Amino acid sequence: MSVELRRNGMHLTGTPLSLDAKRKSPLCFVSHGHSDHIARHERTIATAATLRFMTHRLGPVNAPLAVPYGQPFDLGPLVLELLPAGHILGSAQLRAIRSDGKRIVYTGDLNVAPSLTAEATVVAECDTLVIESTFGHPRYRFPPRAEVLGEVEAWIRKHLERGAVPVLLGYPLGKSQEAMKHLASRGFKLVAHESIYEVAQLYAELGVPIENVRLFTGKVEPGEVLFIPPHQARGGALAALWPRATAVLTGWAVDRGAARRYGADVAFPLSDHADFPSLVSYAKATGASEVITCHGFAEELAQALRDAGIDARPLGSKPQQLTLL
Repeated sequence: MSVELRRNGMHLTGTPLSLDAKRKSPLCFVSHGHSDHIARHERTIATAATLRFMTHRLGPVNAPLAVPYGQPFDLGPLVLELLPAGHILGSAQLRAIRSDGKRIVYTGDLNVAPSLTAEATVVAECDTLVIESTFGHPRYRFPPRAEVLGEVEAWIRKHLERGAVPVLLGYPLGKSQEAMKHLASRGFKLVAHESIYEVAQLYAELGVPIENVRLFTGKVEPGEVLFIPPHQARGGALAALWPRATAVLTGWAVDRGAARRYGADVAFPLSDHADFPSLVSYAKATGASEVITCHGFAEELAQALRDAGIDARPLGSKPQQLTLL
């Protein structure tokens, strides 16, 4: 068994299975519901939550196979199993086991920090690991999530006390719901852009309710915190809100000038991806003797793993095939 990088994404050779393919595929494992990981496939393997998010974004999903975590099933000569990835609600890793017992794991986007709104990550023991490397550079080291959320809360209180509208920029699926869940538990009243509010309703449908939130219709009441997606930061939706203060929630907050790039006053390093130390620790914890890094800082992460004595290399951007197992 090997993995091949095709134009639309990765593919397990010798099988009909694609991995997070960006274009329509005959059969695809979809690790989670973010728009850059989904497409209208002929057949889709995913968790029930991911399939629900896909339906919300794309319409009805053809031939969906909803797979619970930790319940192996057969695909030809392979045994497949989905395990929590901790990224967003319903996100999953895929483990494929050959008839001789050799195991390959594809993580998709991964987060190992405890989350209020996503299932806790399970370390997927394997022989070969294919791991995402979004923040795979040594400079990406995130503070503890509770600490970051505490700083966000203090920032909100400061601006509410001076009569300003606190505006938080967060992606509609995952990041916003994580922050909203925390703030709601702390008694804040929330108002959310339609794209974020609709996903919050889906979270409730899937067993993760978020309290104290209403739909934004152009007005923010005193004491409320507004959530909008980052692309709305410079739009007309905020024009009537003054005074206001704007913060963006992103792992890229580690980079200098991140707030300015998002049109915000401040950036908080709240991420639904694993940081560099967590990626290295996770790769070691799987026991993999071979690691393939992909996306983001793949070369930097591979080098760090080689320095730690692990056979690691990036899956390059040009079409290539790497023999696995």
